[in-house]
Amino acid sequence: MRHALILAAGLGERMRPLTERTPKPLLEVAGKPLIVHHIEKLVAADVRYIVINTSHLADQFPDALGDGSRWGVRIRYSYEGPTPLETGGGMLAALPLLGPEPFIVVSADIWSEIDYAALPREPEGVAHLVMVPNPDFHPAGDFALAAGRLFEGGGPHGAERLTFGNVGVYRREIVENEAPGRFKLLPMYRKAMAEGRLAGERFDGFWRNVGTPAQLDELRGAVGR
Repeated sequence: MRHALILAAGLGERMRPLTERTPKPLLEVAGKPLIVHHIEKLVAADVRYIVINTSHLADQFPDALGDGSRWGVRIRYSYEGPTPLETGGGMLAALPLLGPEPFIVVSADIWSEIDYAALPREPEGVAHLVMVPNPDFHPAGDFALAAGRLFEGGGPHGAERLTFGNVGVYRREIVENEAPGRFKLLPMYRKAMAEGRLAGERFDGFWRNVGTPAQLDELRGAVGR
């Protein structure tokens, strides 16, 4: 895969007051903005074209990241306006900037040791999601995983409910027939699961959600300021 989408359009409301003047993906961890760590990992996985969707304080992204040439990658921006389009609407709006082949999607406000190069180039079905053990703030998980497939509810016997780690590989068809506007991906996931077309894998390595000042401080304590 040579294309990727980084989701960076959120308002960062739970991270206030830090996000009143700085978009959450541009907050620094270990000496670099969060989003730069993702860019570097994607480049290491041979991704050469990255689309970043933006909304809140959108003008700061091109100022901070430019066209991507410093990393040997091309960066394009998908501006959603002052109101973010959510995960589904944002992906749909970015499709004209993405190629026809499957692409990696990662949320800018996580930190992980997930190896993007190890993700499948061709997902079985419409998407392949990386699932992680349930964190304390989300003990019920999102979906059940069994034999490489994801299920709503409890899933088949022995399936374990896990939390979506906000990293995945997607085919365009998951959203390309939806009406433009503001919508989440969850209904698309549910439809795909009902059809047996949502794949997944479990990742047990280091992963953190970075949604609040406390979570940001905890991450900085773990990996460096």
